[in-house]
Amino acid sequence: MGQIRLRIRELAAEKGWTLKEVSQRCGVPYTTITTYARSPGMATVDASALLKLARVFDVLVEDLIEELEES
Repeated sequence: MGQIRLRIRELAAEKGWTLKEVSQRCGVPYTTITTYARSPGMATVDASALLKLARVFDVLVEDLIEELEES
């Protein structure tokens, strides 16, 4: 199974938002946001959190995810 990275930091920076603001705007717990933002790669992500993040950033889910190459 491949790993993914969420582009939360980049998208938040484009909007001028902190990770705390992202959490407040989308309703995903701050601890979850920071875990996703700091992780260099994950195998699983909560689908509802992914949808909420895509909505708050006004992007497609595909634009939120970066697929990492397997090593």
